[in-house]
Amino acid sequence: MKPAANLSLLWQELPYLDRFEAAAKAGFAAVEVLFPYDVAVKETQRACLTHGLDLILINAPPPNYTGGPRGFAAMPELVDRFRADMIRVYRYAEALSVKFVHVMAGDGSGTAATDTFISNLIWASAAAPKGITLTIEPLNPVAMPGYFLNDYQLAQDIIHAVDQANVGLQYDSYHAQMIHGDAVKVFEKYHENICHVQIGDAPDRSAPDIVSGSGQVDFAALFKTMKACDYAGWVSGEYHPGPVTENSLDWMKLL
Repeated sequence: MKPAANLSLLWQELPYLDRFEAAAKAGFAAVEVLFPYDVAVKETQRACLTHGLDLILINAPPPNYTGGPRGFAAMPELVDRFRADMIRVYRYAEALSVKFVHVMAGDGSGTAATDTFISNLIWASAAAPKGITLTIEPLNPVAMPGYFLNDYQLAQDIIHAVDQANVGLQYDSYHAQMIHGDAVKVFEKYHENICHVQIGDAPDRSAPDIVSGSGQVDFAALFKTMKACDYAGWVSGEYHPGPVTENSLDWMKLL
């Protein structure tokens, strides 16, 4: 397993471009940026190249600054917009050599939302540039009320319905714990579809505490289970680190 740093949450005490240097100095070889669209591609490219970092994941679609939905892949009335925005996302992903694109479902429920999400993912998987894997991630209803993809079984059912090699499950220990009450069992049950991992503790997406175990997620047990399931991918820290990010990185020792 390989540690990665989510620069949208870690090192928020630093300006965006300075976070890449901090991640490299902390021992990371890869980073995530959830929404890199505000910064010129060349600036992010330069930061990655200068510090020897791979940018492994971005979110889709770009954020909406007019009060619109944050993600709408499951919204029947926005299919055309989804496809137009995904073309833009793919331009960013190719320019930045991104490996994973997290496709956000947006709000919704019921058969129409399910069918729309599946058809959009089938279209997006066919349109995706070579080397890019699309991920879907269940988000818990406390953090994202009304979000369509709010259950790991639902996510697995959708992945099976889409049935494309470049569409997989993005696991997040914080969301898994909040949704199902046991992040370790969630990983064990759904590991065959998991292609990318993010970690944070529950109930407030705090840093993994591997010393006192003050949160709800048993990270020692989780990492042991991940190894037992032969997961060899990225494990990205996506959590609120506190005032000094470097003080929150003990979890890297367990990988």
